[in-house]
Amino acid sequence: MNYSLSTQRLYFPVGTLLGLSLLGAPVAQADFIADSKGSLEARNFYFNRDFRQDGSRDKAEEWAQGFLLRMESGYTAGTLGFGLDALGMAGFKLDSGGGTAGTNLLPPDLSGGSQDRYGELGLTAKVRLSKSTLRLGTLQIKDPVVNSNDTRLLPGTFKGALVNVQEIDRLKLTAGQLTQINFVDSTDYQDMTANRIGGQSDKFQFAGADYQFLPNLTAQYRYGKLENIYQQNYLGLVHLLDMGAGQSLKSDVRYARSIEDGNFRDLDNQAFGAMFTYSLGGHALGFGYQRMSGDDPFPYIGRSDPYLVNFVQIGDFANVDEHSWQTRYDYNFAALGVPGLSFMTRYISGDNVQRSAPGEGKEWERDTDIAYVVQDGTLKGLGFKWRNASVRSNFGNDLDENRLIVSYTLALW
Repeated sequence: MNYSLSTQRLYFPVGTLLGLSLLGAPVAQADFIADSKGSLEARNFYFNRDFRQDGSRDKAEEWAQGFLLRMESGYTAGTLGFGLDALGMAGFKLDSGGGTAGTNLLPPDLSGGSQDRYGELGLTAKVRLSKSTLRLGTLQIKDPVVNSNDTRLLPGTFKGALVNVQEIDRLKLTAGQLTQINFVDSTDYQDMTANRIGGQSDKFQFAGADYQFLPNLTAQYRYGKLENIYQQNYLGLVHLLDMGAGQSLKSDVRYARSIEDGNFRDLDNQAFGAMFTYSLGGHALGFGYQRMSGDDPFPYIGRSDPYLVNFVQIGDFANVDEHSWQTRYDYNFAALGVPGLSFMTRYISGDNVQRSAPGEGKEWERDTDIAYVVQDGTLKGLGFKWRNASVRSNFGNDLDENRLIVSYTLALW
């Protein structure tokens, strides 16, 4: 079956979504200045990755300081409200010894090391009509078919347009077009490619809907296309069952079907994932399963984050024919009278991977996060996080990794 979506067909729903929201739209009560807000976030990031397999480099290790200035205007008054957001980012190298660059905290230099500093400014124009918005320019996106990466010193961004329409109760419509990506360790926008697939494209289009059937049951559909490389249909279902006495069961089920677009090459992938999490007081115990089917790995925009239940600190467990299982445990120490302190550990095991060498490919990853956010006083909001991970594989890298992150966000107004 061909799921292709032409450029004209994508522009039609975007325009239609905006047009529909005009019908009966009330005049918005807004103030461009009074509704604005600004914040300055500081991130101090230490990254250490030890390579454990024979014949590899010793380690990648760097320490850097980042700053994120976010300014968001309100909207002008009237039926159509206009606004402007700005995102200023700057990163500074604190330490990067000889031969230890390559953590993606900082842009590389021409000598194989890292640049001492980098920065950029992103602007986003926005329009609001009733409960619907159009954003144009620099975008950070969290969506089932495209996710900005924010796991290093500064976040990755896209350039493009994004429409959200919420005029009908319980229904949210989404559509967008992205033209370029800016990596977490870069100041330059560039064309997009597909992770593990290759190719190059300057157009990613997507559209879909979220519908809340019940207060605790939401279904999602998305269509995404990286032009001339791949197209993808996604279905998701999230349900939260309140079991009483402080107990709940969350079910998160996802399915994606991906095929080729254009004449780049044949492509075939089916990705199924499910995560079930039982919570009781401060405890949460989760079990996940993910399975890849077809002739290819799961395709997504390179250097972005895939929307997979077993995408974790290092691995995505999305190789050809890979089956993977996850066990996860979380604890919120607020239950013991220590609000702000949290703990997470998980173990993911994957097998049945097709590899070039004889035999079945296998891998596993173990992650642990410990985080604390100061709850009151002068340092309220100051956050500390330690992220530890180990990866072992018979077809990829063996890694031990530590990330230490200190962050603080100051509201400017």
